[in-house]
Amino acid sequence: MTMLQLQDVHAYYGHIHALKGISLDVQQGEIVTMIGANGAGKSTTLRTISGLLHPRQGTITLNGQAINGMPAHKVTALGVVQSPEGRRVFPRMTVLENLEMGAFVHGKPDPADLDRVFTLFPRLKERLSQKAGTLSGGEQQMLAMGRALMAKPKLLLLDEPSMGLSPILVETIFGIIKEINAQGTTVLLVEQNALMALSIAHRGYVLQTGQIVLADEAQALMRNEMVRKAYLGEE
Repeated sequence: MTMLQLQDVHAYYGHIHALKGISLDVQQGEIVTMIGANGAGKSTTLRTISGLLHPRQGTITLNGQAINGMPAHKVTALGVVQSPEGRRVFPRMTVLENLEMGAFVHGKPDPADLDRVFTLFPRLKERLSQKAGTLSGGEQQMLAMGRALMAKPKLLLLDEPSMGLSPILVETIFGIIKEINAQGTTVLLVEQNALMALSIAHRGYVLQTGQIVLADEAQALMRNEMVRKAYLGEE
């Protein structure tokens, strides 16, 4: 079943034509990844889906309902929740307060959602009263993802979750993404680490200068010569 569909989406930053006719879909239960160089339009695509940027042309539908042009808080209320690039935690608030902010769209935190976050990220439970700004980079990434989960996402948009993390922490974060998906949350993942992203994804899209140039099953993309040379570091 198609959960999310973009058809011929064009988006701009001022006069800069950032997305040039993006068409993609995400099926319920999938992990779909978007890979590409910096400036390819990956983060812009997520921002456009989540309502932070409104497309000038094209349609975005969630479970058949048009959401393009809808305010971001209404998109979140429908179950599309973004964990942003750079984590964007509230540094002067505690871990618990950050998590509670994630549940704001639903009025108050659901204890079952807190339990789920603590099961996925036990370290957050240990740091509950600690200011978010004093956490390590890996802990802040866990907090950003945990905060997003508190909003009860049906579709989780993850923007560069491995950025700045050690290889061991990257493995941990990607294992948790797989677990989140196994628990029933559909995931659209933007990630510079193409190898890790494709290793856990079902399907993938390759973006260049605001356009999709390749789309296939993740394993097929890993075997694609252009992808291997450009994004997997192989000669």
